Amino acid sequence: MESLVDLIARKRDGKELTREQIERVVAAHADGTFADYQMSALCMAIYFQGMTEPETAALTQAMLRSGEEIDLSDIPGSKVDKHSTGGVGDKVSLCLAPLVAACGVRVPMISGRGLGHTGGTLDKLESIPGFSVDLDVPTFRRIVSEVGACLIGQTALLAPADKRIYALRDVTATVDSIPLIVASILSKKLAEGIDGLVLDVKVGRGAFMKSAASARELAAALVRVGVAAGKRVSALLTDMSAPLGRTVGNAIETREAIEVLRGGGPEDLVAVTLALGAQMLVLGGAVDERAAGEERLRAAMADGSGARLFERMIEAQGGEPRVVEHPELLPRAERLEPVRAASAGVVAGIDALEIGLSAVAMGAGRTRAGQAVDPAVGIELCCRRGDAIEVGQELALLHLRDQADPEAFRTRVRGAFAIADEGAGPAELTPLIIDRL
Repeated sequence: MESLVDLIARKRDGKELTREQIERVVAAHADGTFADYQMSALCMAIYFQGMTEPETAALTQAMLRSGEEIDLSDIPGSKVDKHSTGGVGDKVSLCLAPLVAACGVRVPMISGRGLGHTGGTLDKLESIPGFSVDLDVPTFRRIVSEVGACLIGQTALLAPADKRIYALRDVTATVDSIPLIVASILSKKLAEGIDGLVLDVKVGRGAFMKSAASARELAAALVRVGVAAGKRVSALLTDMSAPLGRTVGNAIETREAIEVLRGGGPEDLVAVTLALGAQMLVLGGAVDERAAGEERLRAAMADGSGARLFERMIEAQGGEPRVVEHPELLPRAERLEPVRAASAGVVAGIDALEIGLSAVAMGAGRTRAGQAVDPAVGIELCCRRGDAIEVGQELALLHLRDQADPEAFRTRVRGAFAIADEGAGPAELTPLIIDRL
């Protein structure tokens, strides 16, 4: 039998690892016989040499079996989740989960926190007074059964191998490896006890996948490995060259998601929510085609059933349900500071990465795991791509605490707006829904 060190060398040299060898490595890392520095070396070898599809599937299953798997089979109906690869202004889960649940498909969702320039669903939910994302499995199961949707963080017992390996990847520059991303995402999602999964793979400046080609490669790998695991899986590629919606920041994004639940909200956010939600309803067997799914979701917005389910979910998770009718109960920053245009023209682009990094610098996000975030601060966009603007017109509003100095933030956010001459003609915009797999 080859030693564990031999397995690192095997992958370093571009050779394929067997399912048994991958299972040995994951088990040895769990019991400490395969040290962190050795796992880091293996991740770097995978980063450069890649993995075959059987290897990726084996790694996913080994990481999945490193912890417990939630059994939801005794809960009636289909259980379908959604996963986003991360973006700026992406508050879709907050409105999507209650809308889909209101349409008859249960949504058990294990979400993450923001890291780097991307926001996290858990941070947004925790801007709701009292809301708890740290629930045990029995409570999670009960809420999924009784309410229809529950959003929590990863527990220590779900795919613990992923948590340990991701911590190493994060500090060894091996995050951007498609096989490792696939195994990380699916090991957690398969542990939820779901029947189906819809993936929102973001593409563009504010996403981890900058090109449509790399995003399509990731999406295809996720779909193939998920289907091989016996799940119904589909993926959408969606644009993240500009922020999604009008807001970036935890409480203000939560407020915007509530607007969507109540039949309002910005057009792009509504469109992505409907596209993902319709696909979830198809996978869950509630409708036969996406068009019918979108109709059902729009009805749940119009009749208030999605908003009412969100209230029930908030209350079940210890939060203040009145925020749905009274969003003013969410945390608010003391100051609103305008960012004004220095020149006239047409908004040719809004750099999602710069907006995301600016929000992090203001305190809305984190640069390291465990760092606290301020739920009240953030950036509100006052114009969209293609809008004509005048000198001095508001481009954005900064939601700041009293003690903050707005000037550096104002300069950075202004620089995220590309203003073209009015005679340059309309900017060519990337489609919001780029592809479906």
